[in-house]
Amino acid sequence: MRKIILGLLAAAALSLPAAAAPTKGKAQPPPALSAEEQARLPAVEAYLNDIRSLKSQFIQSSDDGAAMATGTFQLLRPGRMRIDYNENGNYIVADGRFVYFWDAEVKEQQNAPIGSTLADFLLRDNIRLSGDVTVTRMGQDDGVLEVTLVQTKEPGQGSLTLVFEEKPFGLRKWRVLDAQDRTTEVALQNPQFGVSLDKDQFYFRESGRRRERD
Repeated sequence: MRKIILGLLAAAALSLPAAAAPTKGKAQPPPALSAEEQARLPAVEAYLNDIRSLKSQFIQSSDDGAAMATGTFQLLRPGRMRIDYNENGNYIVADGRFVYFWDAEVKEQQNAPIGSTLADFLLRDNIRLSGDVTVTRMGQDDGVLEVTLVQTKEPGQGSLTLVFEEKPFGLRKWRVLDAQDRTTEVALQNPQFGVSLDKDQFYFRESGRRRERD
């Protein structure tokens, strides 16, 4: 079950695996960005900080084409997120401290501290593209900007690539590359920014039971 939650969180909740695959030798430092790329980072940072709430349908796919899922993604910063899958009744919810995964088939939940996942990056009150995360690449092509980042202290554990549409500028998808070189992409469909969301839904609860509180 632990393997299931880590895989799903990596796909949809922007998490990196808890343990990296064995690597040979020391991880290489990320390449430096150009001066022009560095100059763009503050605008990207400011855009991300302006996203206080978001609701969107999504399509999730893997690089081998073997897995595809759809559902609803909701974000309420700081600290809250919810992902509901259409196909199986599974969901992921972040309540400000922990990220919970509910497996509807076996009726079990697993959880992990938000700080142990890259979901923490987008859920922070103040998002910074520096410090404990490092931007390793900025790519621009055909009206799309891609920003790839890693954990500064453990760059070999995987990466998160945020994909923005340039005109008008907006987040449209993300890709997670895990430590085993598997890529999962989540594409937003008709995202709504700045919407009013019910805070009560950002708590874990089993079907038919009251929400878990401190």
